[in-house]
Parts: sequence; C-alpha cells; structure tokens
Amino acid sequence: MDRTIRTGVVGFGLAGKVFHCPFVQAVPGLELAAIVQRKGDEAAQAYPQATIYRSLDDLLVSDVKLVVVGTPNATHYEFAKAAIQAGKHVVVDKPVTANSTEAAELADLAQKHGVLYAPFHNRRFDGDFLTAKSIIESGQLGRIVWFESHFDRFRPIPRANSWKEDAGDLQSLVLDLGPHLADQALALFGRPKFVTAHARTEREGSAIEDAFDIQLDFGGTQALLRASIICADPAPRFLIHGTGGSFRKYGLDPQEPAIINGAKVPPVGDDSWLTEDESQWGTLSIAVDLTHPAKIEKRAVPTVRGDYRNFYLNVRDTILGKASLIVTPQDATRTMRILELARKSAHQKRTLPIEDKDWN
Repeated sequence: MDRTIRTGVVGFGLAGKVFHCPFVQAVPGLELAAIVQRKGDEAAQAYPQATIYRSLDDLLVSDVKLVVVGTPNATHYEFAKAAIQAGKHVVVDKPVTANSTEAAELADLAQKHGVLYAPFHNRRFDGDFLTAKSIIESGQLGRIVWFESHFDRFRPIPRANSWKEDAGDLQSLVLDLGPHLADQALALFGRPKFVTAHARTEREGSAIEDAFDIQLDFGGTQALLRASIICADPAPRFLIHGTGGSFRKYGLDPQEPAIINGAKVPPVGDDSWLTEDESQWGTLSIAVDLTHPAKIEKRAVPTVRGDYRNFYLNVRDTILGKASLIVTPQDATRTMRILELARKSAHQKRTLPIEDKDWN
C-alpha cells in the first residue's frame, strides 16, 4: 500500500463490534487505530492495539484520518458533521441522518472540505443481493415485472434497555431496515415513479412502528419492500418474476450471525471467508418453451460470496484516489428521501409521486 489510513470507529455496540471493527481490521492499508467507547473495556480487550477514547472530541484531535460513525441513530448527523469539519474522511452507519436535508448537507460539507463521506449501506455486499443482481443483469429473467425483497425476523417481545426500541421517529423499522431494502432497489432499478407504503406496530408493548410494506413503482417494474419482526416462518429474501422466468431465494446473508457467534474475519486475500451453505441457495426457474403450458426448467443457483470487506476496500481505494465510491453520498440522500416519502405515504394513506426535486 502507498500509505496506511489510520481509522477510528466511534461506538462499540452492535455496529462497531460486528460490522465495522472486524472489517476495517481485515483490510490492508486501513489501520484500526482507535475506538471510541464511552465506558467499559470491551473494545480494549478485543482490540488491544487500538487507542481507546471516551469521547468523539478526543478522537478528532488525534492523527486518525478516517472516522467511522457507528453510534445510535440520533447522533449520526452531529458526529459526522463534526468529523468532516475536523478534516476527517467519514463513513456513517445507516440511517445516515434523520432526513434527506441533513444527508445532503453532509454531502455538500464533505465536498467543501475535500474529504470522503460514505454511507454504510453494507447490504450492497450481501451474497443474496449480489446473486439477485447478477441474475437480473444476465437477462435470464427477461424484463423484470415484480421484485419482492423481505427482511424478516422473529422478535415478538420488545428488547429491554435498547435504544432501538425507544419511542421516536428515528427508531422506526422503516429507518432501521428500510435503508437496506430501499438502497438495494434503487441500485437495481434507478428512480421510481411512485411510492405507496404502510407502516404499523405489530408487537404488543412496542413503542415503535415495527413493520412496513413499501411499494415502489418503476414503471414496468414493481418493487415490494417488506420487513417485520413477527415472522417465525420468514418469506423469501428475494422473489423476482420476469417475462422469462423467476428467481426465489430464502435466508439472510450469513456474515452478521457468524461474527456474532465468534467468527473472525480473515485479511483480504484469504478466501476462507464465508460461503453460503448449499441448502440456502436460491432457485432459478426459466421458461425454455413459452407455448401453453410453458415448459419450465429449475435449477439451484450458488450464492455469490457476500463480503463486507469489499465496502472498506472501496473506501480505502477511493481515499487513495484509485477508485470511485460504490455507495455514494447521493445514494444516501436519495434513499433517505424515498423513505421520507414512504412514511408520508403511510401516514396519509395515499400514493405519492417521486418528483424531480426528490431525485437530485
């Protein structure tokens, strides 16, 4: 590498422990130099080589060049703005901000200060999404008419002492899992024409909207994005229908549960990182004869290896001037705007158009 980019991760909850620190450390050219943990010594024990700070202010006066914001949602805008103003490159976990206006402000500020600002839309690097994307782009399914994307879990009892379960707009499931599903759909199909949504509270005692359906109308393609925490028998992760066939895939990308269960992320270049078990592969159904009744051939499709290391590889190479961001600040702003319109649609119980001003 031309030079090492000293990196500091802010927050050592689920985001810091599972999604950021392990993958930063696995990328050559990025050094996990610092972690901000307000109290406790878990970060120091897990990463003894890293300097532990108790506040963002202390980190920002250090020689760290890249700051990763992995703190509760309400702090994202404030922390990212402070880091950018301190001349640091910034990665911000989802949702990047409370609204699209703040997301656009961060993009403008980063451009003004000449630093990188990247939304951590890591699900672009899920194996299931990469597989679906590859199949769509191959043309095997013909013209896509229906795209269904689910993120289902089973947690019928709200978690105690979790900020994600606290009342408030920033804690809704639309802003927790919605950024993943919306970003993926926009990456595949571009600008929607209309959005129709329904958000609701399904669990007894829940203080948040904990389920949603968002339908995006792309003209010839309809995309249905759904999430619920009361799904003991989850729907397919992806269900895609086209004029030439269909693709169905169950199961979530295995990276998150593997790390929670103690798996270590190997350095880039070590291909021992997770491949999905064959039992979880999706099914491709292709029409080989369109006469009635159509003849359909089915086959299992190996899942592309998901790899969050590639997100940080891209961040590293963009900072070094060797690449362009795969997930851009504009992606963050557009995703937040679509989710704002989805929530408005749900509350007003009507379909809303996506106008030019919503797609800057």
